[in-house]
Amino acid sequence: MEDASSTAMPSLDDLVQLRAEFSRFMLQYQFGIEEVKTKIEILRLEFIHLHAHNPIEHVAARLKSSESLIAKVSRKGLDPSFEAISASITDIAGLRIVCSFVSDVYRVAEMLSRQSDITVLETKDYISAPKPNGYRSLHLLVQVPVFLSDETLAVTVELQLRTVAMDFWASLEHKIHYKYDHHLPTEVRKDLEASARTAAELDTIMEHLHQQVHGDGESAPPRRGSAIPTDAVLAQFLRIRAARSGPPSP
Repeated sequence: MEDASSTAMPSLDDLVQLRAEFSRFMLQYQFGIEEVKTKIEILRLEFIHLHAHNPIEHVAARLKSSESLIAKVSRKGLDPSFEAISASITDIAGLRIVCSFVSDVYRVAEMLSRQSDITVLETKDYISAPKPNGYRSLHLLVQVPVFLSDETLAVTVELQLRTVAMDFWASLEHKIHYKYDHHLPTEVRKDLEASARTAAELDTIMEHLHQQVHGDGESAPPRRGSAIPTDAVLAQFLRIRAARSGPPSP
């Protein structure tokens, strides 16, 4: 005889409804990623066309898979409701912003934090205080509004800002951890820590060289074929204006 306490199998209608709710839940985080990506792209284009130095090298986005999310819910013993998941798991949506120099990391973080529709919930500075294994990065937990057809949602997105050197080290460290199933031999761990210090030294040297070469220059020369007009284009525009306006009135 079947145990009365056993869980009944969900009906087809229940599964259809759950799929719709789960999809909507995950999509709000995808939309949150798109909102922040648009903000970063606007900043990137502004710096390309109007400033001498573009601090943003590249951006990568990550949405946690549904399988990974459910595994984390089970591992943490969370209430399997979307409200509880949203409140307890903050890395469902993530963006990694790779910058040229350490000063750029803080500069981009400040520019994003100043935007009126971004709320910074938490900051973890692993650059000034690296993790014991040598990991360095600036983490921001932010909330952005997502405007749907029938409501506006506040969506949490995790931002990781780091230099090229930090990103290179973190990527290789992650692969090595998986190679050893997170049980690193002592010598490998020591080498990773030493390589993290080398990457930090490289960042310091490159920052110094950048300041020597560029200083604090902000104005960028116009680029051929860009939206910013060259002197020749401006001269042509003035000639057209003069021709259209005709001779001055007596």
